[in-house]
Order: sequence, then structure tokens, then C-alpha cells
Amino acid sequence: VQLQASGGGLVQAGGSLRLSCAASGRTVSSYVMGWFRQAPGKEREFVAAISRPTGSSTDYADSVKGRFTISRDNVKNTLYLQMNILKPDDTAVYYCAASLGSWYERTNYNRYNSWGQGTQVTVSS
Repeated sequence: VQLQASGGGLVQAGGSLRLSCAASGRTVSSYVMGWFRQAPGKEREFVAAISRPTGSSTDYADSVKGRFTISRDNVKNTLYLQMNILKPDDTAVYYCAASLGSWYERTNYNRYNSWGQGTQVTVSS
């Protein structure tokens, strides 16, 4: 599956953004889908994941719980990340990813098979 992330930008602290990840080549319902992020000088970290095929289960990093919401639209073959109450610490390049692995491995970026190109999110204070 090929993934194309979009929706990043510059926003003030407290603001919102919605990231999208359009898939092609295969339906996203076949995959555990996730969002990861990487800030300058830091390792890539898990942000959120959603189960296959319907997204009945979701999981979030502690740092974004209550502020971010992951969702999927299998008809549009698209993954979303709604980000609210953004903080400067959320500044990073955000990547969407697809995994054929187990739900139990959802936070491990090595278990994801396909990656989008990344979209920059910058939160100013």
C-alpha cells in the first residue's frame, strides 16, 4: 500500500490541525494503521494506532491522550489524526504507517510495512 500524508502546517499553541493519510494500492482495512512523529534530534515515537478492519480499538501515547483522535474511513481509504489543544512539544514531522503485524505490536515502528512521506507540524508558543 502507498501512503500520502497531508494536513500539516504552522499553528499557535492551543490550536487544532487534522492530518490525513490517503492510501492507494490496497485497502487500509487490511492494516493496523498508525501515526508516528519525529522531532529534530529525537527518535521516531509512537503517537496513535487504530485496529483493523473497522477501527474498533485505538491506542494513544500518554502525551497525546485526550487531545488527539485517530480514525479511519475505509470507504475513502483514508486515515486521519485530529489534533486539538496543540502544544509546542507536538512540533515534529508526522508519519502515517500501515502494519500487517499484530495489534499487540502497534507501538513498534519496526513492525510497520509501509510509510507515508511525512508532514511537518509546527506549534508556536
